[in-house]
Amino acid sequence: MRDMMDNGRAARAVGFLLGLANEETVERVRARIDLPGAEHPEAIRQRLARPWLWAGRLPASVALWILEEDDPRLTSMVWRYLTDIGLRRAVCRGVPFGPGRTEPRPAPESLAGQEPEVPDSYVRHGLVGALRLATAMGTARAAASMVLTRDDWRTVAEADAERALPGYARWALSVRPDCPPTLRARFGSHPKFTHRLRQAGVFDSPADYALAEGPAVHVLDLLSLGHAAFPNRSRAAEDALRPLVRDHLGRREEAWAVLAQLVETFHGTTPELVMTAGAIA
Repeated sequence: MRDMMDNGRAARAVGFLLGLANEETVERVRARIDLPGAEHPEAIRQRLARPWLWAGRLPASVALWILEEDDPRLTSMVWRYLTDIGLRRAVCRGVPFGPGRTEPRPAPESLAGQEPEVPDSYVRHGLVGALRLATAMGTARAAASMVLTRDDWRTVAEADAERALPGYARWALSVRPDCPPTLRARFGSHPKFTHRLRQAGVFDSPADYALAEGPAVHVLDLLSLGHAAFPNRSRAAEDALRPLVRDHLGRREEAWAVLAQLVETFHGTTPELVMTAGAIA
């Protein structure tokens, strides 16, 4: 078991789930599967700064949760992996992301002059006009990138309520991770729509991400950074997974041992992993 638990990613994934169990269980299971001790906060901070950590595996919604901390250090680290043009523009303009915050947050100095180009359609027709004139995904995404503040989102919602926005514009707005859930639900709620959102890295909540995304080892490894990268959101993910840990793993050391054996190569979601380990044991 030691060789397997020397794999950092697998150990962190199991360690994250084990952290949701009671203290007595934690110590017994660590001894049973040779799991290293809890990761030191300084080690977590160092891991956050590794460029390869985020490359190709940072869902848009998780990026937003990091930005919601309005921490210049975290913003600088996650900047290069932001794929949403609107988020990049908002960062450059100092728009606050945290719930309830309204005061502008100066962008990190390293990002000066990096705001994406303002689309011509916005300059000529304004926000709603640019969205209504979008006849292709490219122009729709460009127009949607100008929705930056809560007031902008209210303007969009009112315009859509008055007369439905075109399909391209609706989709471009839907895949913005900061699109208000009530507005996104108006744009679509059927299973295919939800599946496409998840493929785009957009999740309704940390609980949704923790329960619906896979592979489990990727999700759990990312969640293990939560207290450092998105502390205001991490608890929701933990609360969603805690009942699964209690009901399917609990105090059973053998179930935890099976989990440790499966986690690295398991392709399903975290609930599927936990339930499979519990059933095998």
